[in-house]
Amino acid sequence: MIHIYCGEGKGKTTAAVGLCVRAAGAGKRVLFVQFFKNGVSSEVRVLQKIDNVRVLFEPKYFGRVSNMTPAEREESRRAYTHLFERCASLVRAGEADVVVLDEIVSACNHGVVEEEKVLAFLDEAQNAEVILTGRGPDERLLRRADYVTEMVKRKHPYDLGITARKGIEF
Repeated sequence: MIHIYCGEGKGKTTAAVGLCVRAAGAGKRVLFVQFFKNGVSSEVRVLQKIDNVRVLFEPKYFGRVSNMTPAEREESRRAYTHLFERCASLVRAGEADVVVLDEIVSACNHGVVEEEKVLAFLDEAQNAEVILTGRGPDERLLRRADYVTEMVKRKHPYDLGITARKGIEF
């Protein structure tokens, strides 16, 4: 089945990580792939220590898409498309029972991964549970999902100028 964790609130990646831990605990092979994050988020260190969990990410951090030059945007598109294709290849080879594509929705929204490729992947990943995270999934992704959970922000310390804290938000 396909899950989408979306919305403006905190908790999309956290929910996906929780599902990874649960699946690995049940003996499932988990592939956790992060877009727009370069492996420094605290959850990566722990996930890499769990048997049955494989973590992929692009080691280069390109910054916010809105701040990228056209050349940086093209470089990020190539890098994230390659990351996605690597993931898809592993799934096609039957190497994962559960796949998390963390921030793939945002990658599609910003044009660094083609949504058509993601939709085609969802059609071919019939033997894997697939979790997509990110803000603002379009209607085609929402229709394709079996689960959609929207995180709603009611209040957040960021609104008071408090930046992300290690171990809590990253």
